[in-house]
Amino acid sequence: MTTADLPLTTDREDLCLSGLARGLVGSEVLKIAGEVRALKASGRAIADLTVGDFSPTEFRIPTRLHELIDEALVAGQTNYPPSDGTLELRKAVVDFFARGLGLHYPLESTLIAGGSRPIIYAAYAAVVDPGDKVIYPTPSWNNNHYTYLMGAKPIELVVGPETNFLPTAAQLEPHIREARLIAINTPLNPTGTVMAREEVERIAQLVVDENKRRAASNERALFLMWDQVYWTLTFGENRHYAPPQLVPESAAWTIFVDGISKAFAATGLRVGWTVAPPYVTRRMRDIIGHIGAWAPRAEQMATARFLGEPDAIAAFHGNMIRELQLRLDLLHDGFESMRRDGLPVRAISPQGAIYLSVQFDLIGKHGLTCNEDIRRLLLEKAGFAVVPFQAFGLKEETGWFRLSAGAVSLQDIEAGLARVRETLTSLAE
Repeated sequence: MTTADLPLTTDREDLCLSGLARGLVGSEVLKIAGEVRALKASGRAIADLTVGDFSPTEFRIPTRLHELIDEALVAGQTNYPPSDGTLELRKAVVDFFARGLGLHYPLESTLIAGGSRPIIYAAYAAVVDPGDKVIYPTPSWNNNHYTYLMGAKPIELVVGPETNFLPTAAQLEPHIREARLIAINTPLNPTGTVMAREEVERIAQLVVDENKRRAASNERALFLMWDQVYWTLTFGENRHYAPPQLVPESAAWTIFVDGISKAFAATGLRVGWTVAPPYVTRRMRDIIGHIGAWAPRAEQMATARFLGEPDAIAAFHGNMIRELQLRLDLLHDGFESMRRDGLPVRAISPQGAIYLSVQFDLIGKHGLTCNEDIRRLLLEKAGFAVVPFQAFGLKEETGWFRLSAGAVSLQDIEAGLARVRETLTSLAE
């Protein structure tokens, strides 16, 4: 019997797996990206605005970081790191938060992991029990999946352009007494919008007030997971704020999600971290330790040194943010031009992260009944690959899509916009 002849299938496949495995939905974004890759491999010209990643041909990691990784590898930094991260990087993260956010945490508050995803998983697992309720906005990245993995109950707040696609304290307040965790990401994936300072302050105060009430009645705390992995990437007058900056008492219940993946175009290096109350990070460390989700030691050592070089960081960000904004502005201006010409589109001005939100007002027209119909039209007719907000937990068919600018050239954008204009014009005729 050859390897190819091994009996690897069964007519009872579903019954062989756990209920968790059978019920889990895979990444919708990655499915779409796979379809786009196949079209590009066939020779189609595609403006690929799908995956929230950076193409090395468009955005390289900082040269200095690359040099430091090489040095760490040559020095033999290839064995297991400590389960909570190297001491050097944990110290560097503490200094990074103090320098960039004015927040002074003890070393025990930091935990390093293999990217931000394990941090998010560990945060959920550390504070959420089966049956607990988690509040998060839709659209947002993967909170629906992490809630499912914990056996928790979702409280989904549908948000739209009227609130910058971000939840408000007023929307959260009716639900906080029954919740264990609030999950917020700003700048937001998928919309590229940034929460205003006053809203951050109101939400932070809401969490503090609720936890004072719970302490008085001996109830378990309400936590706030603050995913700020894009916080260094804001445009124009937009600024990122963290809850403890504005309401220091909120630090007792705030779990930060952060890392180098987006800030330094370093998605494949897999270095993420949390800063949180030490009693939370200790348990998150144990969870991550059991799944072995550690960041590679050489990358940790290099990142520690790089975070200590603010001039190198500033120089890198000066160029990176300029290049990102060129792409996002080109997309935004292109769609605004189409809107002024009467075509059924609108876009939100770039605020942060690597994303642009665009609405195609085509539902119920030309035989298009849902966002998936619009996505396929744009891909097949215009070679323009985008991701519907349904991939981020939104159930309503509203015509809104995420466009990611990290892996596409200015030339690809210009050509793609021309094809979109032609496609939408032909529909109107």
